Amino acid sequence: MTLFDDRERAEEAVFAHNEEMLFRIQARRNKLLGQWAAERMTLDAAETESYARAVVQAEFEEAGDEDVIRKVLGDLLLAGIDTSEADVRKALAAKAVEARRQLMGEV
Repeated sequence: MTLFDDRERAEEAVFAHNEEMLFRIQARRNKLLGQWAAERMTLDAAETESYARAVVQAEFEEAGDEDVIRKVLGDLLLAGIDTSEADVRKALAAKAVEARRQLMGEV
């Protein structure tokens, strides 16, 4: 084993760790966003948990956050909640900060 090989493996491990943390933060963020939206729709506890999971799953429909924003905004509007895309984006940004803090506190 050379110093170069050791360094390369260390960099790969750091990259993999960072990617895993990013995935976990996004999933937590989406769950928190789902809980935020469910609260605005006055869903009960079981419905809130189910809805939050559905928001997490929406992330996998396409790359980026647009699928999550579209789902939450559509569901809120369908429920008769007066909101805008800007409101959802603001909540998404706030939940990203909250998710990062939560996960960094767990490490």
